[in-house]
Amino acid sequence: MSDPDSLPSSVRKRQELKLFLFICVLLFPILAVAVVGSYGFAVWIYQMIAGPPGPPG
Repeated sequence: MSDPDSLPSSVRKRQELKLFLFICVLLFPILAVAVVGSYGFAVWIYQMIAGPPGPPG
């Protein structure tokens, strides 16, 4: 890949805008869904082993 410092300013700004949009539109939402889903999965597995929350029966 070419050195970012050697690129013209307009090309560099366009690349930065594309990267920013990629991060905001794709990467962060996918990571958020993955983190929340994996937390929910971990709680579900824990409750299968330890039982549901509440007073002892």
